[in-house]
Amino acid sequence: MPLTDILSPDTLALWGGAECTINRVGDRFLDQSVLSGHVGRPDDLALFAGLGLSALRYPLLWESFAQAHDPERLWSWHDERLTRLRTLGIRPILGLIHHGSGPRGTDLLSADFASGLAAHAGAAARRYPWVEDWTPVNEPLTTARFSALYGHWYPHARDEHSFWQALLNQVEGTRAAMHAIRAIIPRARLIQTEDLGHTASTPERADQAGFDNMRRWASWDLLTGRFFDEAHPLRQRLVTMGFEERLHDFAAAPAVPDLLGLNHYLTSDRFLDHHIDLHPATSHGHCPAGPVADIEAVRTPGGGQGLEGALRTCWERYGIPIAITEVHNGCTREEQMRWLLEAWDIAERLRSEGIDIRAVTAWSLLGAFDWDSLLTRDDNHYESGIFDLRGRTPRETALAPMLRTLAAGGRPDHPVLKSLGWWRDHQQAPRVPTTKATHSPIMIVGATGTLGNAFAGACRLRGIDYVLTGREILDLRDPASMDLALGQMRPWAVINCAGWVRVDEAEGNADACIVANMVGNLALADACRRHGIHYTCFSSDLVFDGTATRPYVEGDATGPLSVYGRSKAGSDDILQDRGGRTLVIRTASFFSPFDRHNFAVHAVEALRSGQRFRAASDCVTSPTYVPDLVRATLDLIIDDEVGLWHLVSEGALSWADFAEQIADALGLPAGLIDRQPASAMGWSARRPAYAPLASVRGSIMPTLASAIEKFARELPGVPAGSRDARNDRALEVDMECA
Repeated sequence: MPLTDILSPDTLALWGGAECTINRVGDRFLDQSVLSGHVGRPDDLALFAGLGLSALRYPLLWESFAQAHDPERLWSWHDERLTRLRTLGIRPILGLIHHGSGPRGTDLLSADFASGLAAHAGAAARRYPWVEDWTPVNEPLTTARFSALYGHWYPHARDEHSFWQALLNQVEGTRAAMHAIRAIIPRARLIQTEDLGHTASTPERADQAGFDNMRRWASWDLLTGRFFDEAHPLRQRLVTMGFEERLHDFAAAPAVPDLLGLNHYLTSDRFLDHHIDLHPATSHGHCPAGPVADIEAVRTPGGGQGLEGALRTCWERYGIPIAITEVHNGCTREEQMRWLLEAWDIAERLRSEGIDIRAVTAWSLLGAFDWDSLLTRDDNHYESGIFDLRGRTPRETALAPMLRTLAAGGRPDHPVLKSLGWWRDHQQAPRVPTTKATHSPIMIVGATGTLGNAFAGACRLRGIDYVLTGREILDLRDPASMDLALGQMRPWAVINCAGWVRVDEAEGNADACIVANMVGNLALADACRRHGIHYTCFSSDLVFDGTATRPYVEGDATGPLSVYGRSKAGSDDILQDRGGRTLVIRTASFFSPFDRHNFAVHAVEALRSGQRFRAASDCVTSPTYVPDLVRATLDLIIDDEVGLWHLVSEGALSWADFAEQIADALGLPAGLIDRQPASAMGWSARRPAYAPLASVRGSIMPTLASAIEKFARELPGVPAGSRDARNDRALEVDMECA
């Protein structure tokens, strides 16, 4: 590959990166490459190459080698991976520290941090003399803040002197590492990353905002020698702290980056408000002027300067070529896509104005773990990226074909990209249900049901155009109405939420149930196939006979015990045989705080009024939280997934146990729950005794425990005082993103 490929100013390049942090909290090291399974999947590199990437940010992290039982084996692992990248035509950008504090025996405050990193860099350069692009330390300013100012990461310091010492050590480590690398690879280039955000504030906190806006440049200012300038607004502050000699040293021997790697997230811009009572307790802090709430500027009326503002100010300050080195949004699928396309469009537009932007990097190719807690908790919280890892193998999301289109010089045209991201659209009037055709909407069939209205609500929140239809528009008993509605509405996807749902009544109305759930469902699937439209319908755990000893998965044989179960099983079998762009979601036992007609709400209403409540103790199911089901299903539809997929809240328990857990979550008297055998429940239709569901395709739903927590939080009548600040904040984020 020619030397100029990675830094060519002629075209905007597409790069990639797999989240690879190794950081330390206390004595625990968290390794993203281990959590993602990438360490054991060499075929990931071929998947990356299939996206059209020209370069890949790739880890060769100091902590891994220093703590390896067999360092040579680890070097061999990297030999294989880097050779494979070279064969695939992808240029590696090697990172040596990624939000880390170094191996045991050193840390960001230690005098030997820089020399230790330089020694590792020299060993890496000797091993890979053909690698020309390096990021010795990723985001040193961010890491210094989280490790030495806020105390989140090791060494858990919380004072300004430690912050500056940690930053200086990392920048010195970067310079020493590049010196060691260039002693072997003279043409080696420094690609220096930093998370760049802007801080705004109320007038009462303007001094703190001004300081933050000066500090955000510190790592790049140090590398370029700017702190030696007497006019630098922070120079005297560091001199007073005893760092003058080190500032002189950086000025005498700067390590000017060849490329500035600018990272900017939706939360990078901040807003400081002295009205702390208006914001969650988790945002509260202190500054010299007094209490302050530190919140995301994107959620304020001004919205922050954003990625475009960060790029413009960076270019004006340094005039050094820029790459956007991390683009990722841990949100719903369409918002991930909208953020990536916005970053690409901004880069292209600024390039046309003469700003030298070389690349956009799709970050978190394999997703990321535990960033919801800033890596402070090891709870295995996963957010997907270009690929979703929650199945047996990495699964492409809708972002993958989008990247291929960008890499080939095209423009993605997925229907969800016709709307703005929530950060652009959140101040506009809410969307309302409609039966009029918009530009290529999703059609939701079932205007009067729980599920149909849940999908409509989710589409409104997610900015996805939709039409919600009742029988007057599309009747499952009338195939002609199907073709007419599809021709008029021109949907890109259809979600069938209609059908017979009364399980016990189906026993005496078998023909009507079969017509609605099987005949009508198959006819609508056929109509969508004729029109080239993606089709989604829903099946049930009642297709099984309940004799299994483990949760049922997609490939298990059905054996329904009821008319309702037979109506669903027959439809499932035929749709799988016919193929096409049809997605069958098999799910179970809905519950939601937004609809009164479900078991959980009935239990709460009875217990709140002091009535006894009967629940079967010998029927095991997988209660499924409707908002989670809708969110996951929409993601799969956007991904153009097909076939049979089990989607339930992860967990299994009897109806009686479920009622007791709901009671416990809401502080209701569980002693009023009467545990009964199924034979005493008065059901007309037989239920399987054991029918929890699981998936071999991917467990993409949250746990049942988290679903019950959300149900309790959202249910009307829950006292405000029972909601802690952390949960309120989580709710706000969920609603914005969903």
